[in-house]
Amino acid sequence: MGKYEGKNVVITGGSSGFGLTTAAALVDEGARVLITGRTQATLDTAVEQLGSAAIGVRSDAASLADIDTLADRVKTEFGTIDALFVNAGIAHFAPFGAVTEQAYDEVFAINAKGPYFTVQKLAPLMNPGSGVVLTTSVVNVVGYPMVSVYAATKAALRLMARSLGRELLPQGIRVNAVSPGPIDTGILDRTLPPEVAAQTKSQMAADNPMGRFGASGEIAKAVLFLAFDATFTTGAELAVDGGASQL
Repeated sequence: MGKYEGKNVVITGGSSGFGLTTAAALVDEGARVLITGRTQATLDTAVEQLGSAAIGVRSDAASLADIDTLADRVKTEFGTIDALFVNAGIAHFAPFGAVTEQAYDEVFAINAKGPYFTVQKLAPLMNPGSGVVLTTSVVNVVGYPMVSVYAATKAALRLMARSLGRELLPQGIRVNAVSPGPIDTGILDRTLPPEVAAQTKSQMAADNPMGRFGASGEIAKAVLFLAFDATFTTGAELAVDGGASQL
């Protein structure tokens, strides 16, 4: 019997990166997993990779209607859930003077408003003793150029872990955050021109105390610890960043 046999888990933003890696680790240990993504083709590929224990739901984290639909689907498929990994988000790179209102609103809608209402809608379906994990970032602690809006959304999530952690205590739900540093998920390659992406990755690795990027599996282990094993921990943030926020 796998470690997570009989457990039901929802992962938003689970069709790629460490969301998908976490889903795979859960399925390998017997859990049933529902993942979301915005792109149907990517979602279909992820579900095919995960197998019959996985369900894919196309859902936009910025859409409250989609979040309501997601909650209904989770109730239909699982009834109740044992863990929620709120991982859907987008990166945004721009100098402060070039940030537009449209970009600001989009990043906050997906990275901050979406997670808030995802937890609100799914918390009633969570079993006592279950755990919510939010994805924050090293940039909510350390100031970096070009990511002011993104960093602000991650700082908002850090405080949500504390405030929602307090409010959900009567339901027996723990709320914590995992804070990744530079992780090799391919997001830089997808969002930046090739030469800029290569230069950025090289500089980020050089600046990291451990001198490297982290792996998606290292984030997955931290998420699973917070979701299931950290039974006397709530409102906390676990840094998985090669020491970038600590050293």
